[in-house]
Amino acid sequence: MKTDIEIAQSARIAAIPEKYLESYGRYKAKVDPRLLTETEGREGKLILVTAMTPTPAGEGKTTTSIGLADGLCKIGKKAVLALREPSLGPVFGIKGGAAGGGYAQVVPMEDINLHFTGDFHAIGAANNLLAAMLDNHIYQGNALGIDPRRITWKRCVDMNDRQLRFVTDGLGGRVNGVPREDGYDITVASEVMAVFCLASSVTDLKERLSRIIVGYTYDEKPVTAGDLKAVGAMTALLKDALKPNLVQTLEGTPAFVHGGPFANIAHGCNSVMATKLAMRLGDFAVTEAGFGADLGAEKFLDIKCRMAGLTPSAVVIVATVRALKMHGGVPKTELVGENLVALEKGLPNLLRHIRCIKEVYGLPAVVALNRFPTDTDAEIAMVMEKCEALGVQAVISDVWAKGGDGGAELARQVVRLCETETPDFRYSYELKGGIEDKVRAITRKVYGGKHVAVMPKAKKEIAALTALGFGNLPVCVAKTQYSFSDDPALLGAPEGFAVTVKSVRVSAGAGFVVVLTGDIMTMPGLPKKPSAENIDVDENGRITGLF
Repeated sequence: MKTDIEIAQSARIAAIPEKYLESYGRYKAKVDPRLLTETEGREGKLILVTAMTPTPAGEGKTTTSIGLADGLCKIGKKAVLALREPSLGPVFGIKGGAAGGGYAQVVPMEDINLHFTGDFHAIGAANNLLAAMLDNHIYQGNALGIDPRRITWKRCVDMNDRQLRFVTDGLGGRVNGVPREDGYDITVASEVMAVFCLASSVTDLKERLSRIIVGYTYDEKPVTAGDLKAVGAMTALLKDALKPNLVQTLEGTPAFVHGGPFANIAHGCNSVMATKLAMRLGDFAVTEAGFGADLGAEKFLDIKCRMAGLTPSAVVIVATVRALKMHGGVPKTELVGENLVALEKGLPNLLRHIRCIKEVYGLPAVVALNRFPTDTDAEIAMVMEKCEALGVQAVISDVWAKGGDGGAELARQVVRLCETETPDFRYSYELKGGIEDKVRAITRKVYGGKHVAVMPKAKKEIAALTALGFGNLPVCVAKTQYSFSDDPALLGAPEGFAVTVKSVRVSAGAGFVVVLTGDIMTMPGLPKKPSAENIDVDENGRITGLF
């Protein structure tokens, strides 16, 4: 059996039309944003792909998204993909890449999973330029009166590096800067990434960048990137990155791969510009949001759709029997073999995600069940029966092995939903409520929890942000991806739990308030055996070990 990278390397992608394109080699291109304005008025159906709560057994959300788009093309529909770019942190860490798998991949897989067109480097450079200008302003006399103890802006690097979470810099004497406590975020957690993905144009990008708050003065007034006169230079670094990247699937379906915030610590969606281009150029635009529906889909719907004026026509919820059995208490090493008891115990996790999409957000849904060779007919039948009881059809997906052919039935079901059901789209909360009210609404409606416990530090931060006029912004909850709760050990569909809010900060440029819960952190670390140990390059430059 071929590996993912061997399949990708054997593909030959058809040439892409050159109009509006800036070629990055043979199989990658940047798209001129003017194409957005010149296709205005045309809009295809937007299909969101999300998933049950993830487990180490894997769900295959990106693979399903790619296979669905190929499947739509197989049944005669014009489909375009809009996906996120992978971060080097997971690629070299534990999760691997994000270009799909098997015969449902976007290619060139190696490029997409590594440096691609350099967008993340540009975002990191813009982030760190702002940090450098901030520290330089303080060093050169601090005319704005910035309190070094209240600097909120961090440097970033696109790598899992726990050593950089907390640092002290500016040491070594006066010429080397002003000593202070500092830290790094992973690039995908940078507010510049969020701004980049939510911007609708270069002008909008500049306006958002100017609103970024980097710290506070001694008299507690916010200091922005605009105050530091950093916006023009930051935009200069980002202007080419802002152009969406165009690649293709193994079957030639166009795919925009652009931007990549994590969904557990940011809003978890590809760029607005890429999504709108996909909708303008296809009858169906297939996009995905990170992790489970409680994270990526919630933020896609409550933040991205609200800001960009988008309404999905249907939602695909990806699940596997293996993952459901893990939520039923079976360890990863014991997933082989029929276990209907564990499956029934784990199924409430999927069912809660279904109810959330249908009842909270009012959207038509279908379950894509990725079938593994170890799944039994009885297990498959149980999943389908439980989904049908909620009025949702579960469709077998076999896109890893069969590509578009394995996604054709899922594609037909998506088309049927779009033709027969009208979305009654609504948000899980209104903007006019306070920050705590919004977190409480998400906890109860989306997570299925009961209480929100706000720590004293977070209460002070909420009061301060509300006084500054940020109380009516959407909230972006940073939470573990492994549970509906903020405790990764609570699997399945826990009830009666409390979500603990430890810290709150504003991303004024992005336009939302970030709420940090549980033990979530914005700089991950590498595992005991990182994936980087398996990656190599032969004498011909051929990469191995990526997945």
